[in-house]
Amino acid sequence: QVQLVESGGGLVQAGGSLRLSCAASGGTFSTYTMGWFRQAPGKEREFVGLITWNRGTTYYADSVKGRFAISRDNAKSTVSLQMNSLKPEDTAVYYCAADSRRSIFYTGNRADFGSWGQGTQVTVST
Repeated sequence: QVQLVESGGGLVQAGGSLRLSCAASGGTFSTYTMGWFRQAPGKEREFVGLITWNRGTTYYADSVKGRFAISRDNAKSTVSLQMNSLKPEDTAVYYCAADSRRSIFYTGNRADFGSWGQGTQVTVST
């Protein structure tokens, strides 16, 4: 079972940028599709984006497309989420997650991800 630890959250003004990181330990990182999700107070946890294990292809939710970017470093077992042009509605706890199925089909479904980090708070002020 892979362990995931997020870092980099904090308070930022609207229009600003923040970079989240997720460090993985245990398992074979290069075989995991890595995802980012977020959960705002009173709302369901929602898909933000993912980066595939085999080709490093990225997919994003429409709400963050063009503003957020996911990258991975297999040598360091880390995945990052660069968030630009942040909006107050981006305020949430952000989670990274690992999908170890080595699937070639990607839906962003939470159920596909078997390992989760503890989350890091991102707050965007007006």
